[in-house]
Amino acid sequence: MSMHLHHPSLTTTGKRRGKQKWASAEAKRKHEQLQQEWEDLLKRQGIAAEEQRRTRALKAKPLSGYSLKIPEGRNTLAHAKSVDTGSGSATLAPAKVYTGTKVKGIATMHKSNAVPVFTDEEAIEISQMRRG
Repeated sequence: MSMHLHHPSLTTTGKRRGKQKWASAEAKRKHEQLQQEWEDLLKRQGIAAEEQRRTRALKAKPLSGYSLKIPEGRNTLAHAKSVDTGSGSATLAPAKVYTGTKVKGIATMHKSNAVPVFTDEEAIEISQMRRG
């Protein structure tokens, strides 16, 4: 609604990053070394394997052929009758209609803005699009 007010980092487009360019071969080598150390740390802690299991579980097909059954010792309450409170009919409320004499009509001022008109002067001002 008001994305023009947000910081550019909150955009929903342009999230893909291009190929990373290194300032030097030394910087690239250092990055790869740090990346390898990080992966080794994750393996030691068991986080990498856990992540693999999670992603494999998310990609797995859903179980089929299983249906939910009511456990033994429980029942469905299908035998319980609902309470009958009578006929259950209600009358329609009467429509609300203005019966007074104060409002002379409704005018449209700006962009379908409905405005009540109380006097002839107001009707003239609204028709000329001036405020009085």
